[in-house]
Parts: sequence; C-alpha cells; structure tokens
Amino acid sequence: MPSTIARTAGRTLFGENALGYAAFRPDYPDRIFEILKTRCGAGEGKAVFEIGPGTGLATASLLAMGCRVTGVEPDARLAAFLVDSQAACADRLSVQVVSFEEAAMPPAFFDLGIAATSLHWIDPGLALAKAFRLLRSGGHWAMWWNIFGDPDEADAFHQRTHALFERLQKSPSHGDGTKGHFGLDSKNRIAELEQAGFQSIIAEEVRWRPVLNKQQILGLTATFSPVVRLPEIERQAFLNRIGTIVDEEFGGRVVRHFMTAIYTARRP
Repeated sequence: MPSTIARTAGRTLFGENALGYAAFRPDYPDRIFEILKTRCGAGEGKAVFEIGPGTGLATASLLAMGCRVTGVEPDARLAAFLVDSQAACADRLSVQVVSFEEAAMPPAFFDLGIAATSLHWIDPGLALAKAFRLLRSGGHWAMWWNIFGDPDEADAFHQRTHALFERLQKSPSHGDGTKGHFGLDSKNRIAELEQAGFQSIIAEEVRWRPVLNKQQILGLTATFSPVVRLPEIERQAFLNRIGTIVDEEFGGRVVRHFMTAIYTARRP
C-alpha cells in the first residue's frame, strides 16, 4: 500500500509551482464566502488569521470584503507570491513566513480564523487548540476543503483514472473516514472542534460541476501533492498518460464532480 506523505512536507511542497497553483487551482464556491459573511461576520475591518494561505485563493476574497488578514505561510515562495499579488491591499495584509505551530500572534485578538484546504497538513488537535486561543470571545472559526471528486456520485473521469492515482503516495487529505477524504470525515472533524472548546459547530457540503479542458485538467493535476512528489521523468509520464485519456476518451473536455466541505464554529 502506498505510504502517506508527511504533514511537514506541506511546508515546502507547493512553492516551486506557485504560478501553476494560482492558475489552475479552482476558486472556492461563492457559497463559502456567503457563509463567512453571514455566519462568521467577515467584513469591513474584521481581524482574520489564515493558516496556509498559499497563493491567496481565499485571502483575496477576504481582502475584498474589507478584512485585515494575517497569513501564516511557511513557504517563502508562496508568501512572496501572495504579497505581490495582493499589493493593492498591502495595508491590510501581513504574512508571517513560518509554520502555524511556530507563529507568534496575540491571543484573543482575532474575529475570525480560517484554514482553506490546509488543515490536513497540521496536527488538527494542536492547530485547533491554538486557533481557539487566538480568537476573541465570540470569534468564529471556519475550515474547508475543495475536494476534487464526489464519493457519492463519482464522475466518469474519476472512475477512469482512479487506479492511476491509487498507485501514488497518499496526501494527508486522503483521510480514514468512510468517504475517503479528511474534510468529509465529519465525525472526527466535529469531535476535534469540540475538544478544542468550540461551540455552534455547523458542517455543510457544497457540490459543483465544472467543465475542464485538457490544459486545466493537467494544470490542476500537476498541483496535487502525490504528483508533485514524483521524480520529474515519472511526473511528466503520469501527466502525459492523463492527457492522453482526456484527448482519446473524453474528447478534450471533462465534466468533473467536485465538492467543498466547510465547518464553522464559534469560540464562546
């Protein structure tokens, strides 16, 4: 059985392809930011910390809402990309280039904390306990994952390529739950939130059906941690195989079944 990639690898795994990550990782559904506004109070002047912002897929939307964001990004290359891409909001964005475990931030200061497709790279118990301490009384926490497949309704491309991905190392996002993804293991995610002291926990799943061309499929696949970990020759061969399937079996156009799992909670 393939091994699981160490969580600590996430601190340096994605920065080499920051441009590709920014170009091909799909945006989060609008529903996610609606939840942040209506349920978590995100908006003008709110102090937010973000675990692992990467290239800023969530950060940009928070800044657009008027939030003041402190990002904690251990990869200096991703941090630099984020700062450059959000230069217009430099007065409301600060980025610490350090792991979340080592980050120094004022306790009971933030209105909202988030982790967007990042918490599986950290020990969830330790991360949630620290997140709880950083939030003011009544502050909110939100964590979510874009999941590139729907275990309840797998699309044809997923069914065709699943065996190819099964041969690779597993991401920590693979999870042990019945649905096979860390973000969909709601029993354990809710239990961890409760253990950290959070209340008013709500879990929600958002399904979406993008249509991707060959370039988008290959660009997205190249950002997956098990593919990033492959030696260059093996990685290119793997991507070529995926591209051939897209061309020859799907006519260069693939309908995917994606979903986003989000959990929100509140510090009492």
